[in-house]
Order: sequence, then C-alpha cells, then structure tokens
Amino acid sequence: MVDSMQPVDIPGRFRVGPGHPLCLLAGPCVIEDELVMRRIAGTMKEITGRLGISLVFKASFDKANRTSLGSYRGPGPEEGLAMLAALGREFDLPLVSDVHECAQVADAAEVLDIIQIPAFLCRQTDLLMAAAATGKPVNLKKGQFAAPWDMQHAVAKVRAAGNGGLMLTERGSSFGYNNLVVDMRSLPLMRELGCPVIFDATHSVQLPGGAGGSSGGQRRFVPTLARAAVAAGVDGLFMEVHPEPDRARCDGPNSWPLDRVEELLRELLAIHQLTANHPAGGSHDRS
Repeated sequence: MVDSMQPVDIPGRFRVGPGHPLCLLAGPCVIEDELVMRRIAGTMKEITGRLGISLVFKASFDKANRTSLGSYRGPGPEEGLAMLAALGREFDLPLVSDVHECAQVADAAEVLDIIQIPAFLCRQTDLLMAAAATGKPVNLKKGQFAAPWDMQHAVAKVRAAGNGGLMLTERGSSFGYNNLVVDMRSLPLMRELGCPVIFDATHSVQLPGGAGGSSGGQRRFVPTLARAAVAAGVDGLFMEVHPEPDRARCDGPNSWPLDRVEELLRELLAIHQLTANHPAGGSHDRS
C-alpha cells in the first residue's frame, strides 16, 4: 500500500511523502509573546533552509486539553490566529495549529496551511469531517489510547469528506499511569494506510499529568526516539522547540532547546538520507 501512497501537497510550498524532503512541523507548544515567537520562527527557518528540510511552523492558539484549570491555554482563536497569520507573512512560512471544536475550523482554515486534530480527539467524527471539508491538508494525531490499525477508521472519515491530503502522527501510547511508550511498529502499520507518517518526537517523551497539576517529560530521550523513527522511514517529524524550555508556558519538560536543534536535525537528516531507499512499510519480510 505504500507504493500507492499519494504525497500530501502543501499548496504553493512542498510535498510530504515518499521521494520528498524530510518535513518538520516545529515551534512552541502554545503561542507565547511576540518576541519569543519571532525568535523561534526566524531561527527555525534559517536552520531548515540551510539543511534543505521542509518547515511548517507550529503553535497552538488554544490548548483546551491542559491538565489543570489554571494552566495557560494561549491567547484564544481570534488573537492567536491573527498572530500566526502575521508570523507566517513575516517569515514566509506555512502554518499548522490544532482545532478542538467544529466552530473553530472555518476561521482556522482561513489562516492555516495544515489543520491538526489533537490525539485526544482523533475519533471525533464531526471535528474530523469539518476539518476535512475545508480541503486543507489534515494532520491527524493517533490517540494515546488507539492501536495503529484502528486509525483506518479515522482515515476513512477524512477521506469520506473528499480530502486526500491526510498525514498521520504517532505520539506514543499510554503505558500505565503518567507514562507513554512508542511502539515503532506503529510507523509502518500506519503508513500502510496510504498516508505519510509524522513522528512527534517531543510529545512521545511526555509524562501526561506526571508533574501533579501539569505534565512532565523526559527531554533527554527526544534524540533516541527521533533517531529510531527516522531510521524506520517516517516522512517527517514534529518537535516542540523553545529558547528556554524550562520557562515555556506549556510542555517545557519535553520541549527541545532551540540552540540544540541544528545539531539534532543534522544527525537525523544523515539517517534519513541513509534509509531513504528503505522506507517504513516497504517490501521487507513481514513474517
């Protein structure tokens, strides 16, 4: 089925999928102040431009799934989408952000190049159908509770709306309380559904709710899992990056430091180039 996979077209930008450059969805977990956002966007564009990596800038305008009521959620749809639009224009970058409600989809589609469905909501039929109906590419995250083969049903919902621009993202599976584990077999299994697969290297080391009123994380394992996923043949990576992760307003413990991004990407790009002819879900022995 990988042989019949159609790359996802980010209109006017690039394609994601077999035979195309490694794609990176990266940025802070949530929209923070303008200076931080501009610093991250400018630095990431410079690095990926040097390395030949296709960049999509990511930041959430409203994190509706924070652990506790007092956690920072972001500026909200109106202000947040305006900030993303301005950032995209200034740095000439495609944009991705997540939607949590059907009512957010139309406005988000006016600004975003890719609409993202959070992992917790990967089975929400109305939300998937609304996102797909915009005609924009959709990045659908696999739920922490979902088996990779179960994603065929979510894929069918998006395709039923006539949208073929679908990417699937692996972000780890629940493994007991406050812990996630990545089963690398999920990468070729989801790729066999005919969709490019993205690996979320930072959420996969998250410890959901593991810090009491917020989530913890094991940042030091980001390179380990990212190397394994790229070697397995993924089409792209998702990474939350921040100049000062320990001061980030969301997901700091699992965010990757901005000043260490280029070193990691160079290593991952070298692995990608070595394994480009042996993609996940290829014609290897499946016995």
